[in-house]
Amino acid sequence: MTRLIDRSFYGLMAVGSCLVIGTTVLSGCHTSETKAETTETVEAPATTEVFALKKGRLTTELHVPGELVAFRDVDIYARVTGYIKALYADIGSEVRQGQLLALAEAPELNAQVASAESRLKAQEAVSIASKANYERILEASKMSGAVSKNDVDQALAKRNADLAQLEAARSSYREVADLRKYLEIRAPFSGVISARNASTGAYIGPAGKGSEFPLFVLTEQQKLRLVISVPEAYTGYVEPNDGVSFTVKAFPDKKFSGQVKRQAGALDKRLRSERVEVDVMNPDKKLLPGMIAEVTLPLPTRGSTFIVPKTAVINSTTGQFVIRVVNKKAEWVPIRKGLEASDKAEVFGELRENDQLVMAATEEIRDGSAVNVK
Repeated sequence: MTRLIDRSFYGLMAVGSCLVIGTTVLSGCHTSETKAETTETVEAPATTEVFALKKGRLTTELHVPGELVAFRDVDIYARVTGYIKALYADIGSEVRQGQLLALAEAPELNAQVASAESRLKAQEAVSIASKANYERILEASKMSGAVSKNDVDQALAKRNADLAQLEAARSSYREVADLRKYLEIRAPFSGVISARNASTGAYIGPAGKGSEFPLFVLTEQQKLRLVISVPEAYTGYVEPNDGVSFTVKAFPDKKFSGQVKRQAGALDKRLRSERVEVDVMNPDKKLLPGMIAEVTLPLPTRGSTFIVPKTAVINSTTGQFVIRVVNKKAEWVPIRKGLEASDKAEVFGELRENDQLVMAATEEIRDGSAVNVK
């Protein structure tokens, strides 16, 4: 009986040992399979969306401030010294070309005219006398032995000298008489008087010789210049006759337009920008010289270039790149960006049409790494 109990006990122990060993073996097999599956999941490259590179035209806008200036603006000074006798224009007066603005008087100039006139009359009398004397001697020389040839030559020389003096007196008289015309101050072109710095009875003269400030400032308003500074990066996109739109604070709900007419052709050394002038017609004279404008300048590309989404460009510390996929491998291509629109950019570099580029490029996609193309 005792032997039977021992045999049963040892049998149960053997069965339990086999069960424990079997469970351990099965657990070990399951763990190995799980590790293998995890390793395969990590090594598989992520799916990446690509697109085919194409050429196109990109149009964007440049928003810059500008200033409206008069198309013509001139400071009017007196040509001769004197005193203002009468004024015929004031600030805001619209004048026509040649219109009389002011009349001056100069007593010493009147005296110069009278003196020049008297010298002219005296020289005319001398010239008439020398001419008559020469004609008489010439007639007498025709009679044999009456007058020597030397006398005739001297009379001719005297007549010519007096005639030259007469022309000089006439020229001097015309010069002084013309100066008297400068007492009438007239408008050189049609416009509006934007400043007046003298009154009746004031002493006037040329700049620095009697007048520190101009008598009038004449401004043309019907045509204005819109002056803008285009940054260096965008100068290649601006062409003559390009349309420009702008707004001013005085009329925020209204848009004005003009055309590019003049470009400086050189960059300002301080601002690194080019001066561009736009002609603006202003028939109703609502726009005033000196106004600041918010300018919208269209910048279209002049030819077909490579256009990519902005997400395809990597801006790293070493430069700008796009990622090209070749044989399922990533290739970083250096590029330069041109114009940018809302979500697209113009790029330049060693690229070819139909290149497969990564749509959402990141630095996690390393150069030379495997790419699983979507």
